[in-house]
Parts: sequence; structure tokens; C-alpha cells
Amino acid sequence: MHENDRLSSGIKGLNEVLDGGLPAGQTYLVRGGPGCGKTTLGWHFLTADLDDGTPRLFISLGESLDQLRRNGAASGFAVDAVEVLDLSPSADFFVHNQGYDIFAAAQVEQTPLTERIVEQVNALKPKRVFIDSMTQLRYLSTDAYQFRQQAVGFLRFLVAAGATVLFTSEGSQEAPDEDLQFISDGIMTLQIQDYGRVLEVTKLRGSSFRKGRHAMRICDRGLVVFPQLVSSGSPGAAAPGRICPAGIPEIDELLNGGIESGTVTIISGPSGVGKTTLGLQFIKEAAGRGDRSVVYLFEEAVETLLNRCEGINIPVRAMVERGTLAVIKVDPLLYSPDEFANQVRLEVEQANVQIIMIDSVLGYKLSFQADDLIRNIHSLCQYLKGQGVTTLLTNEVESITGDFKATELGVSYLADNIIFLRYLEIRGQMRRAIGVLKKRLSDFEKTLREFEISRYGIKVGRPLTQLRGILSGVPEFIKSSDDER
Repeated sequence: MHENDRLSSGIKGLNEVLDGGLPAGQTYLVRGGPGCGKTTLGWHFLTADLDDGTPRLFISLGESLDQLRRNGAASGFAVDAVEVLDLSPSADFFVHNQGYDIFAAAQVEQTPLTERIVEQVNALKPKRVFIDSMTQLRYLSTDAYQFRQQAVGFLRFLVAAGATVLFTSEGSQEAPDEDLQFISDGIMTLQIQDYGRVLEVTKLRGSSFRKGRHAMRICDRGLVVFPQLVSSGSPGAAAPGRICPAGIPEIDELLNGGIESGTVTIISGPSGVGKTTLGLQFIKEAAGRGDRSVVYLFEEAVETLLNRCEGINIPVRAMVERGTLAVIKVDPLLYSPDEFANQVRLEVEQANVQIIMIDSVLGYKLSFQADDLIRNIHSLCQYLKGQGVTTLLTNEVESITGDFKATELGVSYLADNIIFLRYLEIRGQMRRAIGVLKKRLSDFEKTLREFEISRYGIKVGRPLTQLRGILSGVPEFIKSSDDER
């Protein structure tokens, strides 16, 4: 279908999920329980692209006209641009005792309701129609067969009149909506889960769409949808194979010059060993080249990081002031993984970021504890690689010494490069060492070097060739001939 034959849903993220929008001239079911955002989605649809001047019709079978306009206006929708056909029960229905001696109430009420809908549609000729909710019509039918026949005829009448139709249902065990799912051209399901709201498209006739559950949030301006990231599969602004050095000769020797742009690097080690500092050293060097970076902090406060870096000769505060670096604190449990991924996406696509650092993978997991760590961080890393962005992930291992572990969260397969830091006890002193475990695109130095952090910055020594058993956590010092004299 041609792009011009699509209608905007009124929600940018949902349009992405729908591969550009809703194919015109079809019917779409919006499913979900009470309070999940169905009516709000309908207002988005009805008030999208108002500049085209086409008529829009809201058919309400539940809420009153005053309620609808008040709630819609509170979210900033142009409610006056939409014609509302209020078919909800009035107060008179309750006050007056209306009895039917011969006909059932449904048979008596159905005809005038149908006449009002036909009259309004013929007079207005709307191009967008939203029905809230179709479930109410079920109670005006004598059985399920009659309801399905009437629903099919109703939707066909609206489409034949030139409308694209959204209609809601409140499916439950007592009143399932499988019949409405079969007759609709598309299905969108809204759900409230433990870790937040989600939207899922399961059917869209004549069009592709982005599968899966996408994060959704209701805010003071309506609905916001955060599509799951999909890698473009093609490199972005960064040149393939460009080397990003650390700016410290010994580290660059370990890495055969540095890390390649558009790769994923895991910096692994126990708490306090210097993982964040090493990552910021790469970012410091990138800032000198004019590249822009973003650091996402899941554990440490921004001000704490800025003050700490000032004491070790890494001018993070100055980089922030110059605009070559943004440091963003991610509050735990405030966002879903898809919301966070879309924040990263905005930085990459709108601010031309070349380096992203996530500090740390464990903090990421704890912040999004209700979701699948591996799937989400895999999707994020693949997207960043597809955009040519260099990604740094700090990963904490629990053991201070002992048997060597690259990671403890099963994310090592994501890495093109793995740099590890660990503590050593040498001659009664606690020391640090740095080494490279993996480098996918080039060779690397197989030795370990002593790693220090002082007020002058990072200092790396010569290879520790006189030590054995470093990775086992029980290093043994091998004396040289000079030591024996």
C-alpha cells in the first residue's frame, strides 16, 4: 500500500510500530482492560492531522459527552474539532421505570440507536471514526450470532461511507471478544503489567508491523509509545575500523592501538578496581578528537562522579560544559528497558553521539529487574553497532580475588572486546592489574600489566612477566637473577 494511504495514529512511536501508520479504509480493534488507555488512544487517532480538514466522529456508548470532552481537554486534545455522538445511557433511563410487556428491552432500544448512528454518519461523512466501546452493543443483541452479524454490518457500513474505524472492546472471561478479533483488520492490545504498560500489535492486514510488546506510558499529554529497538544493520556516522585509542601508550599497546569504532567493549572487574575510570579515559580521548559521548549512570550520582574525576586528572566537568559529554543518571525502576533504549536512540540520532557508556550492566539489570536483561541489552547493543556507535559496558564481578571470571551475568558474548581489571596481592600489598581477554577485530597483547590510579590519572606499568598464577587469584613471584644477588 502506498504511504499516502496510511493514516497517522497520532502517536509517533505507535506509527513506527505500525510501519508508518494505519492503512486507510479498514477497521481496527483496540483491546484492553479498564484504565489501560484505550479511550486516550482514540483521542490521539481522532485529533491527528487536523490540518487536512476531514470530519471526525466519536461514537460513545459508555461515557457521557461532558465526561469525554472534559477528560480529552485535560490531556490537551482538540476536542472541539471532533463531533461526538453520545449514545450512553442518560439519567432518565434510571429515573423512569420503562417496562416492555411484549418486546425485550434490547429489541426496543436497538432500532433508535441504529437510526441515530446512520443519520449522523450520512450527515457528517467522517473519515475517522472511533467507537467506545463495541462491547456495549453486545448487550443489545439476543445472542452471540446476532451480535456478530450486527457488528460486521455496522463496520462495513462505516467503511463503505469512507471511514477508517477504531473500536474498543473490554474482553473478559465472561464476555470474550474473539468474534471482534476475527472481523477486524487490525488488533492492538493494551496491558498493564507489573513493570509498566505495554502495547502489542498482533494483526494488521495488508501491512507489516513491528512485533513484540512495546513499552507505553500515559502522561499529561496522552499516550507515549516506546518501540523496541531494531538494528538498522548498516553503519552510521563512524567510519568502520577507525581506532579509538585510550591515550595511554601502555593500554593502547595492550589493545593493538585501541578499540575499533562501532564495537562493544566490556570492562570487567570487582568493585572499586577502576572500571568507570578506564571507560572515562577512552571518552576523554574521544573528546579531544571532537567526538560526543554520553555516560548513563545506574549506580553513582552525577555529582559524585564529577568530583571524583576532578581528583584523578579526568576533566569530566569541563567536557560536560563544552558539550562533548553528557552524564545522565538513570533512576532505578522509573523507566522500562524500551523507554531507556529510546532515550539512547534520541541521543544517537539527534545529537550525533559517537560513544555510549553504560555504568554498569549490574545496575542496568537491577533497574529493569522485571524484564529480560540479555534480550534487552542485546537489542540495544545491536542497534548501537548498526549506527556505528562505540559502546562501553562496565561489568562488576563479585569476587575480589580467586578464580577468574570475565562476567557473571552471561553478557560476554555481546562483546567484541573484553578488558579486565583485577586485584592482586604482591609482597603484602593490594595492587591492580589490567589485561585483554578478547579482541574480535585484531590481535592483542597477551600479558598483564600493573594498573594504578593516582591524582595524575591512570598509570600502567610494564608487563608482569615475573608473576605466575595471576588469573587464579594466587600470584606467585618468580625471582630473577638480579633479585637473588
